[in-house]
Amino acid sequence: MVKTYAILLVAIFCEVAGTMLLPVSNNFTKIIPTFCLALFYLTSFYLMTFVMDKIPIAIVYATWSGLGVFTIAILGYFFFKQTLAWQAIAGLFLIVIGVILVNSFAVKLN
Repeated sequence: MVKTYAILLVAIFCEVAGTMLLPVSNNFTKIIPTFCLALFYLTSFYLMTFVMDKIPIAIVYATWSGLGVFTIAILGYFFFKQTLAWQAIAGLFLIVIGVILVNSFAVKLN
């Protein structure tokens, strides 16, 4: 199960990397960032296929999207100087708490 979650974390990393390259690609007009973001997204989806054999799709997608949103918000602050209201920050932490809860009960089900 640890290997499955490690693959899921790599898939999340790839999805986050691809999303962070979206503004850099300048509406897909810059070839290298566009190619890299496509490669990251494809790798993320490919890795998720292995994870879905072991963990239910609802748990995989909730984890993938929740941690992805949280990570992108944090990286957006550092790389793109985007700010968030305290309510948004609280909501992001609630997402992380939700992901932890969902996964803690999913492990007991398997």
